[in-house]
Amino acid sequence: MNNQLTKGSITKSLLLFSLPMILGNLLQQFYNIADTFIVGQYLGSNALAAVGSSFTIMTFLTSIILGLCMGSGILFSMLFGAKQHDKMKTAFFVSFIGIAIMAIILQLLCLLFIHPILSFLNIPSDIYQQTYDYLFIIFWGFFFSFLYNYFSSVLRALGNSRIPLLFLAIATLINIVLDIFFIVQMHLGVSGAAIATIIAQAMSGTGIMLYVCLTQKELLPQKHHCYFDRDIFMKIRDYSLLTCIQQSVMNFGILMIQGLVNSFGVITMSAFAAAVKIDSFAYMPVQDFGNAFSTFIAQNKGAHLEDRIQKGLKSAIVISTIFCLMISCGVFVFAKELMMIFIHPQEVQIIQQGIQYLQIEGICYLGIGCLFLLYGYYRGVGKPGISVILTVISLGTRVLLAYLFAPTLGTLVIWWAIPIGWFLADITGILYGIKKEKWFQTQQIEKNKIMEGENI
Repeated sequence: MNNQLTKGSITKSLLLFSLPMILGNLLQQFYNIADTFIVGQYLGSNALAAVGSSFTIMTFLTSIILGLCMGSGILFSMLFGAKQHDKMKTAFFVSFIGIAIMAIILQLLCLLFIHPILSFLNIPSDIYQQTYDYLFIIFWGFFFSFLYNYFSSVLRALGNSRIPLLFLAIATLINIVLDIFFIVQMHLGVSGAAIATIIAQAMSGTGIMLYVCLTQKELLPQKHHCYFDRDIFMKIRDYSLLTCIQQSVMNFGILMIQGLVNSFGVITMSAFAAAVKIDSFAYMPVQDFGNAFSTFIAQNKGAHLEDRIQKGLKSAIVISTIFCLMISCGVFVFAKELMMIFIHPQEVQIIQQGIQYLQIEGICYLGIGCLFLLYGYYRGVGKPGISVILTVISLGTRVLLAYLFAPTLGTLVIWWAIPIGWFLADITGILYGIKKEKWFQTQQIEKNKIMEGENI
């Protein structure tokens, strides 16, 4: 069911639309945690470090495609809000072909340059082969990741966040079952974990594509929609490219941090691999809420409901703040117990480093919550370039501080550099919003001047 986010209670609309997205990514993180648990418990710390490093590069690569899909989704939302369905279908055709080609090229490049990628990550020699084995298999499933993310973005742009959740839930369950089978029963090691992942990706990607093609035919472009429209292409380029840059810059910064962490050895790598999974699980809901907020903003932008946008911004701030405060308390207090889910109690050094990371990040989740709302707002109003600037500030600060001071002061600098980057980006985004966007000021709604396609 496709939902208009331009009507009804703002808080209720935001929560009902974002909840399936939050549950979906919580399921994804639950799988990541289950995967980490199975690998850590059955294959040991070296395998855990290998899979952890691979997860970082895969997150970066996926973020490129995800950014392109999300950028297209913003345009879909605006056209849907403006009820310009023919243009939306043409945008569907143009974006699908373009992003599919990008996904294929990226997959081939990864397979061809896998050794330089591992060298860039500073993978230690004792886990190099395991990391190679895992990534070589994972790269073959990259196109299926594109299929899932593209069709999920299309459905979510139109207000349907339940179907992507359903396919993700099925894929997560399949992935966990296959992990146990390939690792525990078949003794395939990290290769078994990779095979399980690409099988699950294939099922979720092809499954959601078939769902859209068979049951949502009114969304599909017909023959007269399948042509190259320069204006639509330019809009897709602007939204998708900048959102892609924002997503990939964010994850490239994380990738560089992973490379620095790897230089401290397997103990630090294992602690970081486990702690990052917990960290991602903790703040993932507010990240998805920011993405849902972006769709809300875009639909109302397309419908020219500026007053509803302002009210939605206030409501989103309250919801995000409450959640961040709750999760900060939980992660800080139970950091040790959370680390021991993945790490054997006798691995004291690994657990202690993980606790240190989690407690530092845990007290600062308000910073990341605010940043995700800023990302969502600026993407939704058609200014993804501001999101790129905020990401560069956040990640640039993190990488700069870490690389300058961590070699002499240790990993503590790496952990603290992350929230410092969040808050600097928050301050920049808020000041820009107050000055340029005139937040919290009454805006006169345009009347009798709305022409079809205006402001899109």
